[in-house]
Amino acid sequence: MQKSLKIDDKDIKILTELTRDASQSIPKLSKKLNLDPSVVYSRIRRLQKLGYIQGFTTVVNDELLGWKVLAIIGINAESKKRDLVYETLYKMPEVRTVIEVTGRYDFLVFLKAKSIEDLHSLITDKVGAIDGVTYTETFISLRSKAKTFELLI
Repeated sequence: MQKSLKIDDKDIKILTELTRDASQSIPKLSKKLNLDPSVVYSRIRRLQKLGYIQGFTTVVNDELLGWKVLAIIGINAESKKRDLVYETLYKMPEVRTVIEVTGRYDFLVFLKAKSIEDLHSLITDKVGAIDGVTYTETFISLRSKAKTFELLI
């Protein structure tokens, strides 16, 4: 179980800077924050241990790799098979996000495809073939901007 310990202003500043650019070095970060590098390093390790930092990642440009179509699919599933549908969707390499929601759909799925033809195949041959899926409605993104999470503390 994760402890919920309070963090201070220095921790918030570290988290804010890391959300802006997690690739910056400890010396660069410590200079920005006017803190000793050893303090920054130990605080980052502490924030990881406490679960405030869950990992560091690289954001890849899908479009440059040929994944040009972003689609959002609303999916309904049989109630007894929702967990199976959820896990099966999550394991698909084209799926970027699976969200279980309230309202008109059971799930909203964000996925990437290389073309409209590829998207058609994904929906009919993969998503539609999942045991328990009863209905899908697909929305194709015309354009999008994604924002990284900003600390609201």
